[in-house]
Amino acid sequence: MFPLKKRSRKRQNNIIPGFRLSMGITVTMLSLIVLIPLCSVFLTLSGTTFADFWRVITDKQTVATYRVSLSCAAIAAVVNAVFGILLAWILTRYEFPFRRVLDGLIELPFALPTAVAGISLTTLYSDKGWIGRLFDRIGVKISYTTVGIVIAMIFIGIPFVVRSIQPVLEKLNPQYEEAALVLGASRSRIFFKVVFPEILPATLTGFGLAFARCIGEYGSVVFIAGNIPYKTQITPLIIMNKLEQFNYAAATSIALVMIVFAFVLLFGINLLQARINKIARG
Repeated sequence: MFPLKKRSRKRQNNIIPGFRLSMGITVTMLSLIVLIPLCSVFLTLSGTTFADFWRVITDKQTVATYRVSLSCAAIAAVVNAVFGILLAWILTRYEFPFRRVLDGLIELPFALPTAVAGISLTTLYSDKGWIGRLFDRIGVKISYTTVGIVIAMIFIGIPFVVRSIQPVLEKLNPQYEEAALVLGASRSRIFFKVVFPEILPATLTGFGLAFARCIGEYGSVVFIAGNIPYKTQITPLIIMNKLEQFNYAAATSIALVMIVFAFVLLFGINLLQARINKIARG
């Protein structure tokens, strides 16, 4: 009887049917999609000396692309964090006509080909576009400037923030807000003291995902950027230029720097989330 009891306990612990098979498939897919491609980056650089690697990644034009990509991505991610909270709040707390349509449009950047998005944004914000011509009258250019790059990055990054915050707001019990309101707290104080601490980890997650996506975005940014060296040239473009020149070592070297940027960002945000959760628990 004892062996039967041990087996039943083991079955209760393994909630997922066929756990070993499922884990094997998961690890295999993760290896094929993520780990092996990352390893190929290091294999490509195995024949490159550190001096050549350092020369490529510290080239003046390449460093300028880092500055453009990272600064524009940071600004876009901050804007996405602010407006992502507003959009998620509206979609979860209010009922209005075409709410479902608006909710579906949030995911449009995921479904729309990035090249189509880039061409559309360039046409819209060019000097003769519907919006661009209005700003051109007051001497403000959008297309082929860093402003246009930020707009394109906001477009492709906003779904990450909204979809990270929205489930948290939907599960948040409104009784806490009602209790604070009864106790005399203002609406702004309720938001910053009751709601915001709950959605802060999700906001950081969305910020990190949007930032990582923005620094690696190519299709929707390359058209509106104008690709002016030292001004609006982005890092993915210079990687493509190296590949077109069959300089795979240089392209891989620059790509490795961007991978490190993305990993450091996501790792730092995860640490910050863990610290926030620890403080919240106790």
